[in-house]
Amino acid sequence: MARVKLSYFDFSGGRGEDCRLALHIAGIEFEDSRVQGPQWAEMKASTPFGALPVLEVEGAGTLAQSNAILELIGRKHDLHPEDVWAGAQHVALMGAAEDLRAHLGPVLAIKDENRESARKEFAEGKMQAWASNVEAQVQGPFVAGDKLNVVDLKLFMLMRWFIGGGVDHIGLEVFSAFPKLKALYESVQTHPKVVDWYA
Repeated sequence: MARVKLSYFDFSGGRGEDCRLALHIAGIEFEDSRVQGPQWAEMKASTPFGALPVLEVEGAGTLAQSNAILELIGRKHDLHPEDVWAGAQHVALMGAAEDLRAHLGPVLAIKDENRESARKEFAEGKMQAWASNVEAQVQGPFVAGDKLNVVDLKLFMLMRWFIGGGVDHIGLEVFSAFPKLKALYESVQTHPKVVDWYA
């Protein structure tokens, strides 16, 4: 088998953890390279876009960008729709997850006395609109119905960031009006392969 290596920062979140989950669920043996701060400074310039995660496959090359990595794993291992239209819809949802991260960036940068109010405003406004749009595209319990796909891992990890208290002043209640999103989160969280990964 070709050697597979996934490099990402040494924590169980962000854009690399969903790629780790996808590889594990697909049954792919891989080197889980957990990058530390000083190591990242040395390797940053050698990555395709100066960012992680990066997937290296022996004989194929190096691939960056989490959505591209997820789509590759999904297409090769039955974790992404074969139908091109359905597949494109899943890619769009993964893009929407990245859009939410991008919108949140400036809010996270606020460190003064406006920090709490800015985050609550984001949770009550932008996040509610985002969740409503995504909820409308979830069949349940997963995006495509009963079958887990990489898009579900992407959404799960993004939701886990908030539900797990990763962002002050935005928590579980932000998804209280969206039963399909909550069901998707719980269905991924209790999936046997996901449970096995965190065991």
